[in-house]
Amino acid sequence: MTTHVTHWIGGKPFDGEAARRGDVYEPASGRVAGTVDFAGREEVDAAVAAAKAAFPGWRDAPLSRRAQVLFRFRELVSAHRGEIARLISAEHGKVISDAAGEVARGLEVAEFACGIPHLLKGGFSENVSTRVDAYSILQPLGVAAGITPFNFPAMVPMWMFPVAIACGNTFVLKPSEKDPSASVRLAELWAEAGLPDGVFNVLHGDRAAVDGLLHHPDVKAVSFVGSTPIARHVYATAAANGKRVQALGGAKNHMLVLPDVDLDLAADAAVSAGFGSAGERCMAISVVVAVDPVGDELMAKIRERVAKLRVGPGDDPRSEMGPLVTRAHRDKVASYLDGGVAQGATLAIDGRDPDVLGGANGGFWLGPTVLDHVTPEMDAYKDEIFGPVLSVVRTGSYEEAMELISANPYGNGTAIFTNDGGAARRFQNEVEVGMVGVNVPIPVPMAYYSFGGWKDSLFGDSHAHGMEGVHFYTRTKAVTARWLDPSHGGVNLGFPTSG
Repeated sequence: MTTHVTHWIGGKPFDGEAARRGDVYEPASGRVAGTVDFAGREEVDAAVAAAKAAFPGWRDAPLSRRAQVLFRFRELVSAHRGEIARLISAEHGKVISDAAGEVARGLEVAEFACGIPHLLKGGFSENVSTRVDAYSILQPLGVAAGITPFNFPAMVPMWMFPVAIACGNTFVLKPSEKDPSASVRLAELWAEAGLPDGVFNVLHGDRAAVDGLLHHPDVKAVSFVGSTPIARHVYATAAANGKRVQALGGAKNHMLVLPDVDLDLAADAAVSAGFGSAGERCMAISVVVAVDPVGDELMAKIRERVAKLRVGPGDDPRSEMGPLVTRAHRDKVASYLDGGVAQGATLAIDGRDPDVLGGANGGFWLGPTVLDHVTPEMDAYKDEIFGPVLSVVRTGSYEEAMELISANPYGNGTAIFTNDGGAARRFQNEVEVGMVGVNVPIPVPMAYYSFGGWKDSLFGDSHAHGMEGVHFYTRTKAVTARWLDPSHGGVNLGFPTSG
């Protein structure tokens, strides 16, 4: 049996015939598990038209009404998180516990968005001139679009659409065609929560769908998460078409280990942050920077921990790390191993023939891998590998390590492991990176703070969710008013209620 995934437009599944389709794989076995419709010009126009038609009614819905729908959606997603996690695991390959954690982190943004009546409060100044008042209001933009990657098919979209919808916008989501089912299930839950038809839509497909949204005159804002080359394209194209854009790109996240640290803690963190979700996450630690003389001892502790990791199918409760998402991606990631050795690195741990629970069965497997003695000139250091490959760089001092990290063109996340509070404070103040962890390897902020990096990891001025997300999905209007005569509405002894 194979599944068929189609678009969600105007509150229901798309009932047209797709001109093109793609295969959806089961990464653990390598087999084709289903097909997904690819959107062309007609489907893009239909989704945007549905969102545009729904906008006036949703924009004018009372804030209390929007909050009620958000609360119901949050409860429904929470109740179905196991089901959504299984969909993610089947199509992405990550283990069930990791997929469930992804849904939980996405829910945090929905919970933040439930506070929209408070988040949209403007400012007021009385009597700025004689009997003249001035105030500001935050209003929605219109149709917003989200373009999201394969590695977090629930969490990353939920960084975007709960805030956008809470602010009064309508939304068109273009998730990855590699794991499309979770987005449709979320659309069904929105409908069950009472969201009006057309407020949330899902388009599947490839670049044709993406470019259709980027060029569409009725799309007012675009949010993107993915690789840096595509982030550049999304930013340049959408901005050239007059749209507001936040485009979050790639990463090369460094974990700095100072000599005074608890090396067991540091080794645990490096392995957890390097190989969780098979390294397919933009906040994964991909480079450990060990300041002499701790490199050899740290490497030995990492080796001990990697030897105990269990690689297997996502639905096997014993599995700690699953396969990669496609065969092509697995082969690309594996190519960095021979390339790294050819350029002078040491292949300390080779994950190309992992011992897979239950047997490999043709899946897209690559076990935890470590390249030691990596230098900044090597491709394994310069490129975002996006897989379970951890590079270890040795430096002679804190200053050398800081210079290395800040010089990297990416600036998404970084971490320092130390017991020295002064060194940690200096690091967080000086490092040229947008998100910093102090003895925290993956410093993803809570939903009420904003997510996003610096330099080539972000194109645009706004980070995701938090108050920056609220400001991205709204525009400010300033009003100056003079009322010369008082009004009288008559007597009403009824209990006041919101409309």
